[in-house]
Amino acid sequence: MSAHPQARPLVGVVLMSVAVFLFAASDSLGKDLFERYPVPMVQGARYFLTIVLMLVFFWPKHRKALWQTRRTGLVIARSLALAIGSLSMGHALQLMPIGEAVAIIYLSPFAVMLLSGPFLGEKVKPVSWVFAAVGFFGVLTVLRPGAGLDPLGVTFALLNAAVSTFYLMSSRSLARTESTHAMLFWTAIIGTGIFWVLALPNLPSELPPTIDMIKIGALGVLATVAHFLFTAAFREAPPSLLAPLNYTHVVWAALMGIVVFGHLPDHWTILGMAMIICAGMASAIYVGKRPSGS
Repeated sequence: MSAHPQARPLVGVVLMSVAVFLFAASDSLGKDLFERYPVPMVQGARYFLTIVLMLVFFWPKHRKALWQTRRTGLVIARSLALAIGSLSMGHALQLMPIGEAVAIIYLSPFAVMLLSGPFLGEKVKPVSWVFAAVGFFGVLTVLRPGAGLDPLGVTFALLNAAVSTFYLMSSRSLARTESTHAMLFWTAIIGTGIFWVLALPNLPSELPPTIDMIKIGALGVLATVAHFLFTAAFREAPPSLLAPLNYTHVVWAALMGIVVFGHLPDHWTILGMAMIICAGMASAIYVGKRPSGS
């Protein structure tokens, strides 16, 4: 995705920074809810609210174009991947601190970088393999024996990283032919359907307290607004400027884990997170500065 001809880089940086912060905030709010309610119920409500917000803000302008696609099969597959990713992330957050869970899922950008060669025809330079190796060892440091992480939670986080790799790669491919609002609408529709089917057997007999209903609604708003700001940022600034900011997600997640839940990572975990952040930022900056066609 290229920046708009009348791009405003500073605006793009601000939008991306706010979007990443909101993603981390939604992780924190989600963890609070997932620890007390079934993951499918919370995610189903979140995705349903996304549909409502899209119909309110996009239907008057786009009408049928809101859901029209050219490569519908891949759009649906991408939506299924995101639903699986949301489900696995919810279960990971139930069982793990936020910072560690988010750090693990950042394996996916490195996987996308390495797989973009054989699957998307993009050239991967040797230095990119070095960055990927550093990031991978950073994740291994977070996951080291003795870290005290729940094995099932780690499994869910790794599953999220796997499906996120497909989600990101399909997003890059679909961006050439599909509109952003159509892809988001399909993810909301499919996610809502899947999560409500999964939630029906375990729905509570009574509605959650008002405060928790407000939190569930806030989760839907935070996630939806974050996705909108994330997309809007690329209209104002080039990806080479914005991509490194994604890795501040790990920082915000770790800080919120400390402040909200009292999860203080040990020095080895902090080192692993730093390796992931530095390798990811360096990779994004390097790729952004490469001459086109290199």
